Amino acid sequence: MRILIGAVGRWKAGPTRDLFEDYRQRLTWPVELKEVEEKRALPEAQLKAREAELLLAALPRGSGGLVTVALDEKGQNLGSEAFAGRIGKWRDEGRATIAFLIGGAAGHGSAVLEAADLKLALGAMTWPHLLVRGMLMEQLYRAQQILAGHPYHRS
Repeated sequence: MRILIGAVGRWKAGPTRDLFEDYRQRLTWPVELKEVEEKRALPEAQLKAREAELLLAALPRGSGGLVTVALDEKGQNLGSEAFAGRIGKWRDEGRATIAFLIGGAAGHGSAVLEAADLKLALGAMTWPHLLVRGMLMEQLYRAQQILAGHPYHRS
């Protein structure tokens, strides 16, 4: 099983990237980050639609084993153990790729939300999109450790 993170925006070196890379190195699942960006100044609705096109285009084609998760403030709030359970279920079903999609500042376009197998919130608060990448990676690492029975997670 591999993890694909599709994210709007590009980052440079800094603490949020360091956090992401720290957890990427800890994970045994291979993680690929695909960044997309629309450089044209578009009205918000058009920008969301365009970013949705770019994110969906970053997904692997012809992969019946793909699970798509849209990170969205209106999505489900799962605890770490429930999140690990979902990942374990997908792993056990033989899913090849779990793709997590992180939208831009305006959120996801409707095409991403409609394509998602799961809409997932990281709580009720609003988070900077670059920080969300690191937070997601930590939760993926935590899920890996929960599934392995490792004491990293203390419930």
